[in-house]
Parts: sequence; structure tokens; C-alpha cells
Amino acid sequence: MLDRGEIPRVNQLLRAWTKNGQPLPAGLPSELRDFMEHARRLPSWTDHDKLAAAVKFNQKRGTYLGVLYGFASGMMSTVIPREARAVYYSQGGADMKDRITKTAKLGYDIGSLNAYQPDGEMIVTCLKTRLAHASVRHILPRSPWWSHVASEEIPISQADIMVTWHSLPTTVMRNLKKWNVPTAADESAGFLHSWQVTAHMLGVQDQYIPKSWNAADAQARQVLDPILAPTTEGIKLSDILLDLGMNLDLTLMSRPVLGAITRFMLGDKIADWLHIPREPVWGPLLETAWGPYVAVREGLLNVGMPREAYWLFDEFLRQFVLFYMSELRMPINITIPAANNPHYG
Repeated sequence: MLDRGEIPRVNQLLRAWTKNGQPLPAGLPSELRDFMEHARRLPSWTDHDKLAAAVKFNQKRGTYLGVLYGFASGMMSTVIPREARAVYYSQGGADMKDRITKTAKLGYDIGSLNAYQPDGEMIVTCLKTRLAHASVRHILPRSPWWSHVASEEIPISQADIMVTWHSLPTTVMRNLKKWNVPTAADESAGFLHSWQVTAHMLGVQDQYIPKSWNAADAQARQVLDPILAPTTEGIKLSDILLDLGMNLDLTLMSRPVLGAITRFMLGDKIADWLHIPREPVWGPLLETAWGPYVAVREGLLNVGMPREAYWLFDEFLRQFVLFYMSELRMPINITIPAANNPHYG
């Protein structure tokens, strides 16, 4: 389709395809239609009871999930070298606000009540993301900027997708455990299952998808933890991400606050890699009061935390969710890129 110049027309046709159960639009190239009809089917091992339990998990932990997806996962992507370089030199790197909004849509859709139901949007989001990945695999190797620094010949491999996958659900569960957030066994299993289905729908072969949280953590220790490292591109991307709240009238979305939370979520080593300075007020406050704050929210602790600190954390979470939800209220259309970052040829 790229070689035939069909991408603009295909993107226009797919714009109206938004719901899982919706028929594919007429006029798509036959090979694309055949692929999408096959790829839109849920795997045979999909467990709808587990997906229902995932909804309960998302309802109870939605506030934490928004912040973890944004800071633990989103900022971690800037120290995953292959991902950072692929984003920076592809079309997504030219408009990071647009790119992060489309990424947030995946996190929003997977947490919705009807994610994989016919009236939901998660299958559509996965397939459009998969098509975007396919295009990047085809055109990014043409970029001399990317080719000069990349360690791989073709971007977004099966392994690359699973590295990013672990930056999301595995990293979320690691942090919830670290914060002593109680999770029901069936809801935890459901959350994992929703991400297992998502990996399959993004094109990952079933043999590479972890079967349990223990297997996920073991795989992450093998494929994610050892490869984290700073790159010139990742440092620039993190700088852009920390500035996304600058033009908003949200007091607690300032760069120092976002930097302090990134340091708290990812640790001093990664924050230093990204040249994020220590913040003298929010840094110590997060270190000393976040644990009690979580305990108060979970009903595990009734005293021992200043009301002002609790309000600050609660207000930050509210503003963060407001920021992303305001973006997600607009129709978000994931498109197939037909070119790389125009700033790099």
C-alpha cells in the first residue's frame, strides 16, 4: 500500500472504523481487508470472566493506573533505547503530544468497561496500532538518521513489543506491590489476562506471552531491566514530555513536579540519566508521604499524615487525570504513517 501510494486513502477509510463489532469500511485494498478480518478475531483462549474481573481491577485502581502509565511506563519508554530511537526518528517524534495521546488511548481503552466487547474500541485500537507498527518497520530503515544509530535492521520486533509490554502491566504490578496496594487474586489475574489478549492482538506470538505474573516478572528481568539505558534521543524525548503541561492552567502539572514524580517512580539512576534535577520540596514529600497517602486511600491507615500532604497528592492525581482525559475526549484517530520524522529527512 505504501509503494502504491494508498496510505492517505486507507487512513481516510479507516477513520470511521471505531468499534470492535463494526464492519470494515468498503473500499479497502483486498489484502488489507483479508488481514484485518483475520487479525480482529480474539484468541481462542480469551476468558471473558477474566476480562470482567479486569474491569473491576481498573475501576478500583484507575487513579493509580493513570499515573503509572504516564510516569513509570511513559517515561520509562525514553530509556528503552530501541523504542526511544524508533519514536524519535519516525513520524511520532515530530509531534510528541499527538503521539502520547494516541498511546494514552490504548491505556484508556484497555481499562474501559467494554474494552473487548462489540461496542468497545480495544480491538480497533490494537489493529490500527499494529498497522502503524508495520508501516514504521517498512519506512524507518530508509531514514539515514535512524540507520546510523540503530542496533537493529528492522524496528519493532516481537522482542521489542514485549519489552514495551513489560514497561506497562509488569511495571504497574511491581509498583502496586511496592506501595502495598492490596489486589484481589481474581482481579489481578484478570488485569494480566487483559494485557495477554492485548499482546496477541498487537501481533505477538502466543509462545512469547507470559502465562503468569511470576513468568512476567522473570521475563522482564531478562528482556527489560538489563537493556534500560540513556540515549541522546531518549533524553530529548523526556525533555519534551516533561514540558507537555507547561501551557496548561494546572498548578501541579509544572515541570519540577513532573520531574520529581518521574524520579520517585523510576528511581535516581534513570532520573539522572534523563538529566532530571532533584526537586527540594516535592522529592522529600513523595519519599516520606506517598506510602501513608496510599495507605489512607486504601483504608489501611487513618492517622499519621498531614492533611495538606494528602490533599496535594489527591489534587495532583485529579489534575493529571484531567489533563489526559481532556485530550481523550477529542476523537483520536490512529493513522498509518507514510513518512518518517520530517525534521530528519
